Amino acid sequence: MKFRMTFARHVIVALAGVAIFTHVLPAQAEPAVKLPAAALDPAVKAKRATAVLAGGCFWGIEGVFQNVKGVISVESGYHGGSAATARYELTHDGKSGHAEAVRIVYDPTQVSYGTLLRVLFSVGADPTLKNRQGPDTGTQYRAAIVPMDANQRQVATAYLAQIGKGKFYAKPIVVPIESYKRFYPAEAYHQDFMKKNPTNGYIVRWDAPKVAALKRLYPTLVRAKPAP
Repeated sequence: MKFRMTFARHVIVALAGVAIFTHVLPAQAEPAVKLPAAALDPAVKAKRATAVLAGGCFWGIEGVFQNVKGVISVESGYHGGSAATARYELTHDGKSGHAEAVRIVYDPTQVSYGTLLRVLFSVGADPTLKNRQGPDTGTQYRAAIVPMDANQRQVATAYLAQIGKGKFYAKPIVVPIESYKRFYPAEAYHQDFMKKNPTNGYIVRWDAPKVAALKRLYPTLVRAKPAP
């Protein structure tokens, strides 16, 4: 089943986002886990900040954060490798160094960095999985936190320790904190993929349940209308 779902996703993106996978399986995703708020989460007075996060397939992670209140925009892309390999077809041998990631521009006065991490690991990605999420395997599908400054790194380090000690997961947390290099925007057909393709088989099975879990677990964090 992992191969079948992953293969279907590759076929779809190879056709520039045209949804050809019509056999829709029962909706499911990684189990959602309601996590506590970050204990260490200093207030940031700036009206805009940027976060780079990875959590497996960027379609679903983008879709989740587009629904979070205080998020201004979300962009799918690649992080961890070079400009020469920052293309979809060059990331799937696991050798490029890239992870599918999202760049989130947000208003820290409305949503904190700690809250973004809480959302990521509650409904977006399982932090106990190494180099895989859902049906997709390989280093390009790793979950990762990529702090943009010392404050974000401090919050990320503390939050991973917090949820690890809280024993919210049956297995140890293995998600890494990676140094920021450069974020490369993904191809145009990847952007807003969930919004543009809500009936796509992969989206229905693996990603729409993540947004549903966000709305169920954290209704006060949900925007009235998805962000760009």
